[in-house]
Amino acid sequence: MHKFKIVDRKDGQFGVQFLYNSEIMVWSESYKQKSSATNCIDSIKKNAPSAAIVDLTKDEEGKGYRFEIVKSKNDQFYVRFVASNGETMVISETYTDKRNAINCAQSVQKNAPAAPTED
Repeated sequence: MHKFKIVDRKDGQFGVQFLYNSEIMVWSESYKQKSSATNCIDSIKKNAPSAAIVDLTKDEEGKGYRFEIVKSKNDQFYVRFVASNGETMVISETYTDKRNAINCAQSVQKNAPAAPTED
């Protein structure tokens, strides 16, 4: 089952995780307000399904809300979901196989809209 989870972070801040069963697929930066974490979830639910998947390792470019496939410093791959203003909303772990990063993005696209939020 997919779900969003609002988690407590240090200094009274909050973060967002998107999980499949107990595995964290993507997570957000820290927010000072819980309402900002809720806004992040709402935005992902609304914008992820129609967001393009842009492979930056192939010099593809994208605008608007998008998933970006990025190569890490250790030659692995990760996903970041970027808002239309260019701000990164969530990122994934790194994967040795690019296909797994793409699968992660596709899973968020497909499953985020109906995912419940656990607080």
